[in-house]
Amino acid sequence: MLKIGSHVSISGGLLGAAKEAYSYGASTFMIYTGAPQNTKRSPLENLKIKEGQAFMKAHGLSDIVIHAPYIINLASYKEETYNLGKEFLALELERTEAIGSNYLVLHPGSFTDKTYEYGVERIAAALNEVLTPETKPIICLETMAGKGKEIGRSFEELRDIIDRVELKDKIGICFDTCHVHDSGYDIVENLDEVFAEFDRIIGLDRLKVFHVNGSLNPRGAKKDRHANLGALEDNPKGKDHIGKEALYKLVHHPVAEGKPIILETPWLDKKTNLYKEEIAYLRGEEK
Repeated sequence: MLKIGSHVSISGGLLGAAKEAYSYGASTFMIYTGAPQNTKRSPLENLKIKEGQAFMKAHGLSDIVIHAPYIINLASYKEETYNLGKEFLALELERTEAIGSNYLVLHPGSFTDKTYEYGVERIAAALNEVLTPETKPIICLETMAGKGKEIGRSFEELRDIIDRVELKDKIGICFDTCHVHDSGYDIVENLDEVFAEFDRIIGLDRLKVFHVNGSLNPRGAKKDRHANLGALEDNPKGKDHIGKEALYKLVHHPVAEGKPIILETPWLDKKTNLYKEEIAYLRGEEK
C-alpha cells in the first residue's frame, strides 16, 4: 500500500492531526510541532501524543514526518540567529522523538551576505554540535529550489554538507518535487536519470522522504511556488508545469516504495484543499 498523506495541523495535538489525515484517506502525514514561523511551542503533555498514536494504530497511519520550522537558518553569520537555530533544532529533535517520528525535515539554510563555502561549513558545524550518537530521528535535508542564497540547490550541495557531518548515519534527504524541478532537474521526461544522478552523488539509501507538489513555474525557474497536481490554466492557483502524470509515475517508482510521500499542495482558499482528491489520484483510485 502506498504510504501517502499530506501536511496537517497540529492545533488539535497529534490526535487531531491523525484524525485530519484519516479524513483525507491518508496512511501517513506530516506536521510542524508548532507554528513554522516562530518558536512558540505547546508543552508535549498538551499534544495528546498517546491518544494520537492509538488512533494511528487503529486506523493504519504510520511513519509520520515532522518538519522543522522555517526560522532555523544554520548557515547564518549572525550569532543570535545561528545559536537560536542550533538550540531550536535540538529541541525539535527531542519533540520529534517524543511524538514517535523517525524523520525531521530541515531546510539547510541561506548564506545571505556571506559565501556558499561559509554557509556549508556553518551548517555542518551546527549539525555536528547538535547530533549525538543517541539521536534517534534522522535529519532529512530538503532539496531546495535555488531561490536567493539558499543551500541545497543541487545534489552536489547537499553532498557537500553530508561530507562534513561526522555522524552521517543521522542524515537523510527529503526529495521535494517542486524544488527539484525548479532547480533544473528534469523529473518529467528523465526521472530515471535524475534518480541515477542522485544515487551517484548522494546515494539512494539516504533518500527517506518525498514532498510531492506540482510547480507553478517552468523547469529551472528557481522560484519555489507549489501547484496542485495537474492544475490547469484556469485554476485560481495557476498551471502545474510538472503534471499529475509525471508525479503519479514518481510516487509509483521503485525508489519511492515504502517511503513517506507528503503533499504540500496549495489550499484553494483558507477552508478548501484538494488533499483527499490528490491522494486518491496518486493511489490510482481516480486514474
